[in-house]
Amino acid sequence: MKVLIVLTSHDQLGDTGKKTGFWLEELAAPYYRFKEAGYDITLASPGGGEPPLDPKSNEPESQTDDTRRFEADSEAVAALASTVRLASVSAADFDTVFYAGGHGPLWDLAEDQDSIRLIETALRAEKPVALVCHAPGVLRHTTHEDGTPVVRGKKVTGFTNSEEVGVGLDKVVPFLVEDELVRLGADYSKSDDWAPYVVEDGLLLTGQNPASSAATADALIAKLGA
Repeated sequence: MKVLIVLTSHDQLGDTGKKTGFWLEELAAPYYRFKEAGYDITLASPGGGEPPLDPKSNEPESQTDDTRRFEADSEAVAALASTVRLASVSAADFDTVFYAGGHGPLWDLAEDQDSIRLIETALRAEKPVALVCHAPGVLRHTTHEDGTPVVRGKKVTGFTNSEEVGVGLDKVVPFLVEDELVRLGADYSKSDDWAPYVVEDGLLLTGQNPASSAATADALIAKLGA
């Protein structure tokens, strides 16, 4: 199996002067689930090269066994340092696509035409797409061939409004993931803040927050193995 993991290239948290990027656990946990399943992993980002890491995701309280393993894994670190440009990849070359979150995707991937096309092409080819935490927000402009939103009527989850308030960024982000998915007509649901929660509906798999990363990857592996 070949999996494409998509990461953000955006490193500015609005006009706060603070840094953002991808959330380390949301890369590290799926990375090792896919590796242990024997998958061939490719990392991609809009800008290519090394994507920006949200510094908060590597602070002691956010670290996990998977993030510590990733940081000490020279092969993983080398792969992260040389992500391929998103514009250069084709859904045809992969069995599935996984989007890691962090706040960065709300600015770049949500509006990125290559990302939109990748998701639409994968789904139309009957390939599952999984997105975790803020990444379900990148579905906002994806549509079916008849122009209706991909998420309309679909059971999904994603970073909650209350989780965004909890990290103090509800007035900073360009849109709130929960509100946007509801606006598009998705059947949005959530669990308690920061609790693992995964929703699967057909080819679309979504996880609520960083704690849902491993479970989302496990659900994707199970789907591909079914």
